Amino acid sequence: MYSADQRTIDQIEKAFTYHAPKADQPGRYEQIRSQAKTLANTLAQCCPPSRELSLAMTKLEEVVMWANAAIARNE
Repeated sequence: MYSADQRTIDQIEKAFTYHAPKADQPGRYEQIRSQAKTLANTLAQCCPPSRELSLAMTKLEEVVMWANAAIARNE
């Protein structure tokens, strides 16, 4: 069995703890979602329905999730 170092323990705590929005965070979350939605609409208009388009949309959702997590977890 292994023993986690303090850095790993801190990362686990940060990753699996609820982070209530503070100050201007909700506005920045919305800005990120809005820009991603614009790109998603552009992709839907420019790309044929395909597995590749589905993957691009999934990755765009991941971008939004990770960008919002960066704000929530690190401020």
